[in-house]
Amino acid sequence: MPHNVLISPSILSADFAALGQAVRDIDAAGADMIHIDVMDNHYVPNLTIGPMVVKALRKHTTKPFDVHLMVSPVDALIPMFLDAGADYITVHPDAGPHLHRSLQSIRDGGAKAGIVLNPGAPVEQLDPVIDLCDQVMVMSVNPGFGGQSFIPSQLDKIAAIRARIDAHVAKGGQDILLQVDGGVNPTTAQDCIRAGATSLVAGSAVFKGAGTYAENIAALRGQNVSRVA
Repeated sequence: MPHNVLISPSILSADFAALGQAVRDIDAAGADMIHIDVMDNHYVPNLTIGPMVVKALRKHTTKPFDVHLMVSPVDALIPMFLDAGADYITVHPDAGPHLHRSLQSIRDGGAKAGIVLNPGAPVEQLDPVIDLCDQVMVMSVNPGFGGQSFIPSQLDKIAAIRARIDAHVAKGGQDILLQVDGGVNPTTAQDCIRAGATSLVAGSAVFKGAGTYAENIAALRGQNVSRVA
């Protein structure tokens, strides 16, 4: 099983009174990206982080900002998060009238573009826009809250998307990160990796796990935590 899967800790589970320190700490602990969950209390039943906070956090790390927009309508907010320093922006297909245009605007702004498939969304939503995707995120919980339990049926979806990405690359298309978000812990992480995931989002498992941040990140990769300094 590969250990080079990317880990993107979600700061939704961090101490909001000390987000800058949390970002620095997970950077030092081996995080590959910093996952930022943006919720609007409209598309999802929660309210979290806006572009001003993202911009303020940008100076605390050089790691890529992996921004998940759970907002609707989404298009007007894309330029704001681009300006705030987002490196990846993922959007939901039903969060705006024209998904293709949303992905184009992300890429035109210099960031990597991605789509998010909720637990009830079919994998076929990827097909018309795969050429514009740098990342596909599978939600293994229903979006809106941290700390939920992993939905096992999403493993089949991960495998189906893995097959689509591999076929796309075989035809000369760009490689695409296959990310999983929701209920990811050291056990479910390995199931996701076996199904074909190459990037994992984890909040509680990193920030509230039993070990240090470095040990928790290593455990998600399937590494022996005793080997972590």
